[in-house]
Amino acid sequence: MSVTALHTLPNAAAVKAELTADGFATGAVRYGVRTYRLVYRTVSATGRPTTASGLLAVPVNTAHRLSVVSFAHGTEIYRGDAPSMEAHGFETASAYTYSSAGFATVEPDYLGLGTGPGPHPWMDVPSETTAELDMLHAARTYLAGQGRTLRSRVFVTGFSQGASAALGLGRALQSGALPGLRLGALAPISGAYDLRHAELPALLDGELVRLNPDPRLGAKYSVLYTAYGLVAFNRLHRFYTSPAEVFQAPYARTIQQLFDSNHTAQQVINGTPGTLGKLLTARGFAVLRHPSGGLATVLRIDDSVCDWAPAAPTRLYLATHDE
Repeated sequence: MSVTALHTLPNAAAVKAELTADGFATGAVRYGVRTYRLVYRTVSATGRPTTASGLLAVPVNTAHRLSVVSFAHGTEIYRGDAPSMEAHGFETASAYTYSSAGFATVEPDYLGLGTGPGPHPWMDVPSETTAELDMLHAARTYLAGQGRTLRSRVFVTGFSQGASAALGLGRALQSGALPGLRLGALAPISGAYDLRHAELPALLDGELVRLNPDPRLGAKYSVLYTAYGLVAFNRLHRFYTSPAEVFQAPYARTIQQLFDSNHTAQQVINGTPGTLGKLLTARGFAVLRHPSGGLATVLRIDDSVCDWAPAAPTRLYLATHDE
């Protein structure tokens, strides 16, 4: 494991200025914040040893025992946009918010983002869960060396892609996956909780276009999510042999490379068409309308995670407290 000191906001005023500049509320701010990038050992989506990175944020205070929040971030395409690679903006605001309220905050970058090798296995809840668990373990180990300990209850949350990742972590903690830590509260936010019956139909019937005030942007969102999903899911659960089976020319030649975690979001936007009709072949549409084989496996995994809820859900407190 390696630890790199990143940024220090020395006091509450500095945190408030940062959050205000990024467009976030400041009502819970009490302390300054220090952030670190942790690089730690974990396993790949196929169970092989690998490494991942993540953001650790701690309050600038004298507390030796800290409550901990695990925050799972939303969809990112480019590894440089992961939480531990950013100093400002959406991905770091949650860490600044929770830690300035007195929590230790862990935000895994997930596999294949940040400094992690290879492409990101997007929306693969099992590997998101192991990355989150191992990030918690790495943070606990590092903080112990600094004379600080984590309280046993973990407050778990996440946004968008991170909502289902949060559900995966919550289930793992409740089942005792990380001795000494247990689920304290769970608050997934705006997640894709039903890929089979909600998300795929929304992509195919233009719902994202209708919901977006700019129809062109809505159509592009459908293209990006569909392309990312098909490429990422196929890497783990093969349901096509050649990209040309599901993607039209000229995109079939370049689509897999675009989603290698090394291309920026703008490069991916520029390298994909404006509508699904220009992206997908007839078979591509058929795969989405009638999932089978590897894609059906993805959906079964998603169903098993998103149908789960903790036996005794509690609210996520935005304040320090004793157990």
